[in-house]
Amino acid sequence: MTNGPILPQLLLYALPLAASGILQLLYNAADIIVVGQYADETALAAVTSTGSLINLIVNLFIGLAVGAIALTARYCGAQDSAGIHRAVHTAISLSLIGGVLIGVLGFFAANPLLQLMDSPDGVIDQATLYVQLYFLGMPAIMVYNFGAGILNATGDTRRPLVILACSGLVNVGLNLLLVIVFDLDVAGVAIATSVSQYISAVAVTILLLRSNSATRLYPSQLRIYKKELLEIIRIGIPSGLQGFVFSLSNVLIQSTINSFGAVAIAGSGAAANIEGFAYTAMNAFSSATLSFTSQNVGARKPHRINRIYLVCLSCVFVAGSLMVLLIQIFKEPLLGIYSPEPEVIAKGIIRIEYMMTLYFTVGMMEVGAGMLRGLGFSITPMIISLLGACGLRILWIYTVFPLNPTLECLFISYPVSWILTFLTHLVAFLIVRPRVFRRLTREAETLAATDS
Repeated sequence: MTNGPILPQLLLYALPLAASGILQLLYNAADIIVVGQYADETALAAVTSTGSLINLIVNLFIGLAVGAIALTARYCGAQDSAGIHRAVHTAISLSLIGGVLIGVLGFFAANPLLQLMDSPDGVIDQATLYVQLYFLGMPAIMVYNFGAGILNATGDTRRPLVILACSGLVNVGLNLLLVIVFDLDVAGVAIATSVSQYISAVAVTILLLRSNSATRLYPSQLRIYKKELLEIIRIGIPSGLQGFVFSLSNVLIQSTINSFGAVAIAGSGAAANIEGFAYTAMNAFSSATLSFTSQNVGARKPHRINRIYLVCLSCVFVAGSLMVLLIQIFKEPLLGIYSPEPEVIAKGIIRIEYMMTLYFTVGMMEVGAGMLRGLGFSITPMIISLLGACGLRILWIYTVFPLNPTLECLFISYPVSWILTFLTHLVAFLIVRPRVFRRLTREAETLAATDS
């Protein structure tokens, strides 16, 4: 990541990462498709309406995974084997503790939170069951995300892809078995997802246990190192808080969607799942921005950072535009995969048409945030995102939406917030760049003088 042309290396890093993210989405897509085709619209609404709530609960600790990735990448760039060892063992320890805590919280808080979201009476019981069973798999989800993040930070994005491909096949097979054969509906898809997550967690743990590099995991040495913990928290907590408030704004929007009934919930949820594939394709370049920038900061090579930013923005624009074009062309048959009901498809089309025309700006927004975090500024992108994206959406719900209470008016708040947030991230980068470049240049000169 610190030498040679950027674009080929970035593609080699990002494409397997994008494929991994898409496979993760297929977990949820398989749940939704099987329920939509072999159960009723109430079961479909129960599964699709829970995404924002699940993200609300888990995003804080997922933010810590971002901190672990940035720290590990920085140590890799500096070729600090001892630092990598401490970061790995701190990260995995955090994932185990966080997974258990979040699993317990999500299990017991599911029903009260769904009630606060005004889930319809016919949906809330099945939605509660889905969330509770999903959170039984939370320790595995955390271990996989932290473990795969460590591998990604070192440039290994291929093996996590293989793991997800295998566990994804298990998930689909169990979905079909439990829903069609055993008629478990919502419970069946939740159980299938949790089982596949545990398979992923075990596999990534085995890779770390057998690693021949500084990322090797030694169970007897699992502990939390204070220095690495504080750095992970410094980078990760702002990212987690940003994700938490993002999810909070999405929960408010989901609550508003819930007021339109089960058909609107099902249609919007199916469209959101389709959008997720476009987001994941772009978000791989955001993750690449974070890792590439962190490694070059560790290697004290500021001259590469501008090119990393430009290459990642260009890749996001191309990937996002292509995904949007394909989804717009095939939106009806794609939505039909999730549900055969014309009313559900019609509601899904509204979301796609109003949210996805400028969807590439989501990726550009995330690349900007990844760049700032890679440079060591974690508070800045959090504040920008909270005000530019989350704050604007919440303000929209209470000011603009009451003047025109339609799904169309609700969905258009998203692209407005993405554009404003991207532009603010860009301005912030231009402001902090000179200071960071001067510091890295001084450190490189000092290191060179010491070596000589």
